[in-house]
Amino acid sequence: MLKISNLHAYYGKSHVLHGVDFDVQPGEIVALLGRNGSGRSTTAKAVMGLVHWEGQIDWKGQGLTGKKAYEVAHLGLGYVPESRDVFPNLTVHQNLLLGQKGKGRGSRWSFEDMYAMFPRLKERQHTEAGVMSGGEQQMLTLCRTLMGDPDLIIIDEPTEGLAPKIVELVGVYLKKIKERGVSVLLIEQKLTIAMSISDRALVMGHGRIVFDGTPQGLRADERVRKEWLEV
Repeated sequence: MLKISNLHAYYGKSHVLHGVDFDVQPGEIVALLGRNGSGRSTTAKAVMGLVHWEGQIDWKGQGLTGKKAYEVAHLGLGYVPESRDVFPNLTVHQNLLLGQKGKGRGSRWSFEDMYAMFPRLKERQHTEAGVMSGGEQQMLTLCRTLMGDPDLIIIDEPTEGLAPKIVELVGVYLKKIKERGVSVLLIEQKLTIAMSISDRALVMGHGRIVFDGTPQGLRADERVRKEWLEV
């Protein structure tokens, strides 16, 4: 589905990714783990065409070289950035409406789905997004991306700054997303949620993949956890 080979990425002259290789298969939740600065967010931005990159990124057999972010999105890739980019002066409902990619094949997701998944958004559907809490904005950004009916969604640090009860809910919702046939690339620091819901775990360090295996395999690999994950 998504296949990344020998990926290098740059910010100006700064070389951030150094030959990243991994894939995401249909129906998988893959956790991309690592410390801050390891290159996880840069990997997501490279896939979405938001940073300069070299190497090979294939989506359903089609190369993404040279494609702009909106072109990548229209191919069926969704992206939820860590920055929670809502349209602050638009209501919750209007934000969700902007997530739709127009009429075409029937979408897996409707407004009713979003409001059923996150009742708080239904309560605030006529509220401007800019006055909502960080957790509510995170929910909204995730739902707006789903409204575009992606086949794979890349989610960067969805639990950052959220209360523990909301973190648990995020894990439940990511499983629901998978049940609808959407693959997930989850960039996360909280090992507990990542290990409990993912099918496969990747660990990134210094711009490279240093572990690719099952969550069970990562739990058993004390060396990798101590060297690349634990503080």
